[in-house]
Amino acid sequence: MVTAVVLLNIERDQINEVAERLVAIEAISEVYSVAGQYDLIAIARAKDNDALAEVVTGDLLKLPGIQRSETLIAFRVLSRHDLDRMFSIGLES
Repeated sequence: MVTAVVLLNIERDQINEVAERLVAIEAISEVYSVAGQYDLIAIARAKDNDALAEVVTGDLLKLPGIQRSETLIAFRVLSRHDLDRMFSIGLES
């Protein structure tokens, strides 16, 4: 599984509409509305780099309202949620 974080600048009057369209794309697992330099962050997950490229360039960037994007490919994932779950095995009441 390959994961990408896609940072997006959106036309101001279309942020909610673009977010809803993004969530409808199967490979997009999460969309965050954020403060700062970007308007939305989309988390994309695909089986391999070719599938991820198709999602980003073929699906995501063709949506109307997206002005600019920056895609970051994740090498590894470290998550407190995963660590908490792993170390709590056998501790359930």
